[in-house]
Amino acid sequence: MGLKRKILELHKKREEVLKGGGDKAIEKQAAMGKMTARERIISLCDPDSFHEYDLFVEHEARDFDMDKKILHGDGVIIGTGTIYGKPVCIFAQDFTVAGGSLGLMHARKITKIMDHALKMKVPLIGINDSGGARIQEGVNSLAGYGEIFFRNTLSSGVIPQISVILGPCAGGAVYSPALTDFVFVVDKISKMFITGPEVIRTVLGEEISMEDLGGARVHSEITGNAHFFSKSEIECFDQIKKLVSFIPRNNMGKAKKFAPKEPRPEYRISDIVPGDPKQPYDVRDVIRAIADDSDFFEIQELWAANIVIGFGRMNGDTIGFVANQPLVLAGVLDVDSSDKAARFIRYCNAFNIPIITLVDLPGYLPGIDQEHAGVIRHGAKVLYAYSEATVPKMTVILRKAYGGGYIAMSSRHLRADFVFAWPTAEIAVMGPEGAANIIFRKEIMSAEDPEKMRKQKVKEYKEKFANPYVAAARGYVDSVIEPEETRKLLLHAIELSVNKSVFLPQKKHGIPPF
Repeated sequence: MGLKRKILELHKKREEVLKGGGDKAIEKQAAMGKMTARERIISLCDPDSFHEYDLFVEHEARDFDMDKKILHGDGVIIGTGTIYGKPVCIFAQDFTVAGGSLGLMHARKITKIMDHALKMKVPLIGINDSGGARIQEGVNSLAGYGEIFFRNTLSSGVIPQISVILGPCAGGAVYSPALTDFVFVVDKISKMFITGPEVIRTVLGEEISMEDLGGARVHSEITGNAHFFSKSEIECFDQIKKLVSFIPRNNMGKAKKFAPKEPRPEYRISDIVPGDPKQPYDVRDVIRAIADDSDFFEIQELWAANIVIGFGRMNGDTIGFVANQPLVLAGVLDVDSSDKAARFIRYCNAFNIPIITLVDLPGYLPGIDQEHAGVIRHGAKVLYAYSEATVPKMTVILRKAYGGGYIAMSSRHLRADFVFAWPTAEIAVMGPEGAANIIFRKEIMSAEDPEKMRKQKVKEYKEKFANPYVAAARGYVDSVIEPEETRKLLLHAIELSVNKSVFLPQKKHGIPPF
């Protein structure tokens, strides 16, 4: 009888805690179009796989009548589960309990599961839905954030870290997602900002909505802080599950291999890229024409769209794709696209994911705005990331590869392992028109028909320099190939690079151009 009574007591305590902030708070959460913390975890994890820890943790604050308040679980749920059979550690802030505010014990629960994830070498998923630091706990709340940030940094490059913003994430809280690998946001639900609308109104006298200040679209399209945008929480969870299927559980292994599939027949690689170098096309179709099952999972689709990054598979293995996008700004590199590409390259390198680079760009974006925004420093990040990367690196030059852009986009000079070029490739210091205007300026100006002479000199320059054969003659391009040969040669290159090893100078770490 004693054991049964104790079990009944346990059930009663569980039921009480599982109510979170109570029925009214849960109803309010639902009215905002938001799931509860536990509903989110259950929706994300495999059925019956989630195991919760620290269910009965309570806060220790005593000031401002906090000793009279019971905060079930102290406003955060932690535990372990699986996604597609892959173990994950997870925490979800519970907005129904004190607005999900972070106090000392709340932070200790989060850091406990973070330590567990690092120790067990499994991915960490954090669902953020919090009003911020718990003011009643003063500096203890700030200390809690600091402990989280330290662990984010410690785990960086060791285990995948995924942040999901499903409510407010304000003030110091935003820096934890910023330190993680991937940030997911949902339209009309996610809010991220350092300083809220009220403070801006008080200090600057400006009126701004929370959505315009730091909504999901702002961070997906303008700031680049978010990597995945969705219209609903369920869509967001589907995105997370797909991402988890592409990445390894830690930096000591590789992503799970899937059964190889041929690209879908509707993507004919020879029909995608126009012969006219001035005519745009969607480089994502080139990726789909070579990736298994034409499946490409794009990252940061809405930000810095002049470069495309994301995951696909080749012969069942995860590959990171980096490609210039001729549809947007002719695929040039600028401040934002350089940041976007460099960060993704470093992620792939940290987690043993080979990189395929598709090149078609006229170089770096010129102009006073870019110069003042620091295009030199930001552009150098791409050079650094490719040079630093030791994973297999395969490059295909589709059309234009001019100037610094040619060097930056995983050229042989940055130690690409394989460099292929299509017959349409133009590898030169600059475009034929600009080059001819400079090199043959006197001849053009003194000609009876300057425009006719200019066209003649442009043609002459193209024939002599703007082709793949000059670079191939120097060994900078391994092979000039037909478009239809691209997948076959890349598959061979990937297979050949399985045991690639690189010997680097001994050092603590390099100094990237942050």
